[in-house]
Amino acid sequence: MLNFSPDPQLARQTALSAEDRAACRRLLATGSRTFFASSWLMPRRLRDPATALYAFCRQADDAVDEGGGGAAALRDLHHRLDAIYAGEPHPEPADRAFTWAVHRYRIPRSLPEALIEGFSWDAQGRDYATLDELFDYAVRVAGTVGLMMSLLMQVREPQTLARACDLGVAMQLTNIARDVGEDARSGRLYLPRRWLSEVGIEPAELFAAPGFTPELGWVVQRLLKHADALYERSMAGVQRLPWDARGGICAARLLYAEIGRELERNGLDSINRRAVVPGWRKGVVLLRIAPELAVAHRGLGVAPLAQASHLLESIEPAPGGALAEGFR
Repeated sequence: MLNFSPDPQLARQTALSAEDRAACRRLLATGSRTFFASSWLMPRRLRDPATALYAFCRQADDAVDEGGGGAAALRDLHHRLDAIYAGEPHPEPADRAFTWAVHRYRIPRSLPEALIEGFSWDAQGRDYATLDELFDYAVRVAGTVGLMMSLLMQVREPQTLARACDLGVAMQLTNIARDVGEDARSGRLYLPRRWLSEVGIEPAELFAAPGFTPELGWVVQRLLKHADALYERSMAGVQRLPWDARGGICAARLLYAEIGRELERNGLDSINRRAVVPGWRKGVVLLRIAPELAVAHRGLGVAPLAQASHLLESIEPAPGGALAEGFR
């Protein structure tokens, strides 16, 4: 259930201040360019809250990374969350903006806390032995964002939320598959280590001299298959979103999944080149939005990822089961 009482005054506020909006958008223009560009595809009513969410996420990620995931950095972020949930944010535009979003859209503290925990795992160089352990990480750093975005859309139906989390996790798995070489050169490895062991790949050797092999390609392909399964069942949730948000979220889903197809066209080599979907192919992919939304997709009733269950349980249902804005 909800673990705080929203501030009534903040809950009634309908928009960010012009000052905080401008500051958050400047932050995203330099630190999250992909989101900054895609935000213009969102319905106008979602731009302010989405900007507030992503600006705080960007600053939190930077704070943990720069602090090495240490106790001091995490303690400072939790103090910032204390202030945000008390309705008395620190004098930072991102904190003020996120405070407004938290109280207006009733975002439980469990979601940003889980996100920050995931960032700390990044900074600490944590690795993952199994796919289930990797899901633990992906739910935190990406599934939480899918859940918070859904709350900004005023979506609180549990099955739809579960599919939003699936979509965030699928996108994170795609990122991992695409960035194997870049991560290895930075001393990080997210691929399940048991999978690597099954094909005789030693992480230490990959760190020392990142190189592509058919065995590594097999591991990347295996990860993409799990991402694709999550993309597929996420569509049943996309079809339950407010009508004016479905197209943009469907576009993000299709474009991210296409990164996996580009990886396959590159022979699954994510060591020597970064899979980038060319502009002309993006245009072709976007032509699939209407057909995808028109087809009946299965998967709405599939159980959520076990790693996400505690987060889903922390989200308070919509009062009286009222329809969110955009469903009418």
